[in-house]
Amino acid sequence: MLEVKLIIFDCDGVLVDSEVISNQVLAQLLTAEGLPTTLVEARRDYQGLLLADVVNEAQAKLGRPLPPDWLACYERERAAAFRLRLRPVRGAADAVRLITDAGLGACVASQGKLSKTGLSLHLTGLDRLFPESARFSAESVARGKPWPDLFLHAAKTMGADPAQCVVVEDTPSGVTAAVSAGMRALGYAADSNEHALRDAGAEVIYSLDQLPKLLGLG
Repeated sequence: MLEVKLIIFDCDGVLVDSEVISNQVLAQLLTAEGLPTTLVEARRDYQGLLLADVVNEAQAKLGRPLPPDWLACYERERAAAFRLRLRPVRGAADAVRLITDAGLGACVASQGKLSKTGLSLHLTGLDRLFPESARFSAESVARGKPWPDLFLHAAKTMGADPAQCVVVEDTPSGVTAAVSAGMRALGYAADSNEHALRDAGAEVIYSLDQLPKLLGLG
């Protein structure tokens, strides 16, 4: 790899503690539609997918379409739950500040819509660390994770060669996307399957406090 220039963070589960909240809402709404789903099952089957793929997977299991307004209802319920319960991941703000103070770039690249990322960063106070120009969504590229398109788009926009980028992810699909993009992948395993992250090609970390040392900053 070349000298590190850019750190690309996934948002959900890496910067903000949202995965349990999102998947609890998802499990409740799918169960209400006649597809009994636990939190564990929601995380196993849907975490890391684009929402369009979540809908397709759920409809295949149900054997029928979800109501036309189901997705909008899910997004409303999720946003309401975020406003009540969302918190930053421990150490996220300090890690980003150390990175940017050292002169490295930092950005967010998420499967979710930019509006969702903006809300999450705002609610957790992390929006001050990531201007809108440093936020990227899979909606802006042809293919989301596990394809490399999103990370390559973020790197190009931020002026970094892929080999100069380090990606921090908490899902195997995100790690796969990073590796496919030719980037170093760090798998944040505080609330994820470390074996799956490692099998996808990540160096596993358990705390964002580890980031500065891994990046040669301390």
